[in-house]
Formats: sequence, C-alpha cells, structure tokens
Amino acid sequence: MQEIMNAGDIAFPHLGIYLENVPKSFSIFGFKIAYYGVIIGIGVLAGLLMAVHNAKKTKQDPDTYWDFAIYAIIFSIIGARLYYVAFSWELYKDDLLSILNTRNGGMAIYGAVIAAFVTLFIYAVIKKKNAFQMGDTAVPGLILGQIIGRWGNFMNREAFGEYTDNFLAMRLPIEAVRSGDISENIAAHIVEGTNYIQVHPTFLYESMWNLVIFSLLLLYGSHKKFHGEICLMYLGGYGLGRFLIEGLRTDQLLIPGTTIAVSQMLAMCMLVFAVMADVVIRQKLKKGKCGFLGLDRGVYLPEEVSEDRQ
Repeated sequence: MQEIMNAGDIAFPHLGIYLENVPKSFSIFGFKIAYYGVIIGIGVLAGLLMAVHNAKKTKQDPDTYWDFAIYAIIFSIIGARLYYVAFSWELYKDDLLSILNTRNGGMAIYGAVIAAFVTLFIYAVIKKKNAFQMGDTAVPGLILGQIIGRWGNFMNREAFGEYTDNFLAMRLPIEAVRSGDISENIAAHIVEGTNYIQVHPTFLYESMWNLVIFSLLLLYGSHKKFHGEICLMYLGGYGLGRFLIEGLRTDQLLIPGTTIAVSQMLAMCMLVFAVMADVVIRQKLKKGKCGFLGLDRGVYLPEEVSEDRQ
C-alpha cells in the first residue's frame, strides 16, 4: 500500500483493495452532479419498487404506494434536513438562508425515517387505509434504500468511525475529509510520513447490518402474526445496529448541552419500543383482546390472508 495517497484515493489495506481517484461527482453540460445524490436516488427508487412488489404479492393496490411515495419522498427530504439543522444549529443560526442550501451536505437519515412514518400514518388516515399493513409493506423497501444509500457516504468520504486496525479498516487522505471529523484519537494514529487516516468504515458496517435485517424481514414476512409486526422488527433491528455503530462514529449529532449522541438515544428508544410493543400485542392477541389503542381492526390479519398461507 502507498504511504502517500492522492486526494481521490480510498484504500482497504487488509483486504488488499486500493481504489484510485474515486470521484465525488461528475458533470453534465457543465452542471456538477454529486454521486451521493445519485446513489440516494437509486436507493429511493429501489425501495419504492420493493414496496410495490410487496403490495402486488399481498394483493394490495400498487397505485396506493406510488401515490404515497410522492408525499413520503418530499417530507422525508424536509425531515432529513430539519433533523440535521436542529442538532447542528450553531452552523446555521447566523445564516438562516444556508438552511436551504443542501448541496454542501447536511441530511440525517433519522429525520427522513421519522418523517416517512409520520407521513404514512397521516396518509393512511386520510385515505382510510390500514397504516400497519402499509408499514409492513413499505419497510423492506425502506431498509433496502438505506442499504444502497449508505454508499453515498462512501463516495463523500464521510460517516466513518474512530481509528482501527481491524480487517475492514479503511484509509482516506486527510485532505479528502472534513477536519472536524478527525478526532484526537485518529490524529494520534497518523503515521509520520503519511497523509492518510485509518478508520472504521461505519457506513459499510451499517449497510451490511441493514442487509441482514432486510433478509430477515423478507424471510419472516409471510409468517407474521399481525399487521405492524414487520415494522416493529425493522425498528428493533435497525435500532440495535444503529446504537452499536453510532458509538464508533466521529461525526455524531449531540443533544445540545450534552455529550449524548441523539442518534444513539433514538436508536435505543426504537429498540425498547419495538420489543415492548411486540410483547404487549402478542399477549393481547393470545387473549383475543386487541381493542386497546383502537387497534382491534388494525393488527389482526384478514382471514383470507391467513387461509392463503395454510
């Protein structure tokens, strides 16, 4: 492996991988397009196609999901930006118009996920759909989009963790990353005579973790006991992985006035909520009582679906 890396290079030394001049963007008619945005777009489209496929498979109207996607995409983008701005207020308080400029980054997946779920429930109420069934249909697509989308962080040389020398360690040229993302620990491990940092590729960890969750959701989908169960599996599985991986990252968004990473706190809340909700609903279903919180018509599976599986 080279001791001096070019600005566009990325390496995984223990895997024997050295990528030269990996671009962050490309130009069409003089207009610069970031690969990050392209990859996110591919993730969104793949997720939507996955949701439509699931809708057809469960004999739902696919047009419902095409229609819902319009609102979900718009509000998810807004949610992702507002979440980032809220917990990075110091960067924007003196220039409020910069909040509208997303070309320099500043989007948070949690904000997008929260906005998507809120939009889902509002859409379901207005359209008189079963929000729990829609959620189960859509979340495999959501996490598929996340699997793909995390590779946008790879192209941007961001969302990495502390120094490591493990099997998947990644090297990035110092000039290619934001100075604020280089912690004291990372800086202390910069070898004299080199110009790179060696870190945890946390974007890769999360993409791999999400792939496992995605596979489990697909395998269990036809065996679910109630509408909303796949949603809870997503919340719990993603929450657990994000809690562990977030602890490695150097670009954490913190709760103002504390050293607590807001994403870790939310991840733990997701995990606890998912486990508790699943246990409570299962107990209620065993007793034949699911009228609590008005879920009596929401969580039961339709008889025709149950018969099809026998």
